[in-house]
Amino acid sequence: MVLDAVSGELICSNCGFVVKDRIEETGPEWRSFSDDQKADRSRTGLPTSVAQYDMGLSTVIGPSGKTVSGNMRTTVERMRTWDRRSQAHSTDRNMRRAFSELRTFAEKLSLSEEAVERAAYIYRKAMERGLVRGRSITTIIAASLYASVRDLSIPRSLKEVASVSALKRKDLARDYRLLVRELDLKMPIADPARSVPKIASKAGVSEKARRTAFEILARAKEAGISSGKDPMGLAAAAIYIASVLEGEKKRQKDIAKAAEVTEVTIRNRYKGLKVALGI
Repeated sequence: MVLDAVSGELICSNCGFVVKDRIEETGPEWRSFSDDQKADRSRTGLPTSVAQYDMGLSTVIGPSGKTVSGNMRTTVERMRTWDRRSQAHSTDRNMRRAFSELRTFAEKLSLSEEAVERAAYIYRKAMERGLVRGRSITTIIAASLYASVRDLSIPRSLKEVASVSALKRKDLARDYRLLVRELDLKMPIADPARSVPKIASKAGVSEKARRTAFEILARAKEAGISSGKDPMGLAAAAIYIASVLEGEKKRQKDIAKAAEVTEVTIRNRYKGLKVALGI
């Protein structure tokens, strides 16, 4: 393969077939616009992102320098003002606020950039369908974030997302169901095993008991008794059973608090696992 630097085409050296054209140059610039000959000539700027209201592509008129005359400085300031006003659409203001809150929620939940990008994508789709109109921006962006973590199988509960966004759990659940229904989102079945490390860490369970909990959940999956059960509750019950089998004195109350479920949930899942698996 040969790259033509002028046309930007990737050409087969044997037959001359153009494999790809208009290839973007991602290497360093050939020259620097700084007086410093040792200046970094690499390309700069943030990558595009759906989690920014302008996708990271808008331009900004910076402040005028000290060497500019008074009349020119006034002209530049007027241009900056009109530039800001030209970008002040209602849609942009909506996304500015939504994505600002999204970053705050994601930081509190220690989520990756992938989860943020996915949540922003879902929110943009909701805006295109008109689902945000007449509803709270905070609730819809929080619901988008929960849909994102569910789609990426990240162990974050509805209660946790509701807590960091200062929303009622039922309101968040309602708008989450709205997004799933209207956007036709296909959510994967949550794996209880993904919640084991998080719950075990909070409850102070040993590594040996964690491995036992994984084995219990694997047996439950094979037996077909984990389908339709709350993954956090099932994982908490498996950890409680594992701690009992390994001789660790862990109370149901402590594990329930770590999993953010009720003790009744753990007892019900505990009974079901015990009977089905003969533990």
